[in-house]
Amino acid sequence: MTDLYPLALATFAFVGSHLLLSHPLRMPLVGRFGEKAFLGIYVLVAWLTFVPLVWARYTVREDYLLWIAPNWVWDVATVLMLLAAILLVGSMRGNPAFPDPKAPSGPIGDPRGVFAITRHPMLWSFILWALIHIWLWGSIANLIVAIGVLVLSLAGAIGQDAKKLKLQGQRWRDWMDRTAFIPFAGQFSGRISWRATAPGWRATLIGVLIGLAATWVHPLLGGPIAGIWRWIG
Repeated sequence: MTDLYPLALATFAFVGSHLLLSHPLRMPLVGRFGEKAFLGIYVLVAWLTFVPLVWARYTVREDYLLWIAPNWVWDVATVLMLLAAILLVGSMRGNPAFPDPKAPSGPIGDPRGVFAITRHPMLWSFILWALIHIWLWGSIANLIVAIGVLVLSLAGAIGQDAKKLKLQGQRWRDWMDRTAFIPFAGQFSGRISWRATAPGWRATLIGVLIGLAATWVHPLLGGPIAGIWRWIG
């Protein structure tokens, strides 16, 4: 049980530093050091907290398994994890949430691809990852990390909307009105066309490949067999 304390501390440090640097400390640090220097600080702190987190997770020897999901849940999770990977890849291109001094100041174009699914595709890829891992595998170590990622990602998405509203005003409010926070909420409410939701072949192909690779390496890192590898052995 004592192995879990360093993991909890490392998770708290990773999540807490990200939230502080992304929101309350961002503008003061940018004002003092500039945007490029702040980005360097952000990346440095991210690595200084992420590496101990990974080390603490994979050195846990004493753990407790509270539940294991039934087989049908693993099948559903396989599809959802592929969606998470596609959201992650699709968010890398054309994301209006990314800081870009060259970005046009006019209205953001119509949402398409993963941005028609949710305006926070990257953060929702992490939210889905966390929810799926909580659902599937009830080990204390897994829950500590997954809940930490869930809190960080949900708070990040909410905070990002608040920050963009403050910085961009009506431009971001209009984007919020034409997109959805929760994936597919816009489609089910009728605000967004299902035709606009196709993520594109690049995001789909690369996302599927990343999903397959991640689940293939899963047991090599000490986790259970996951993804389609449960089906084909």
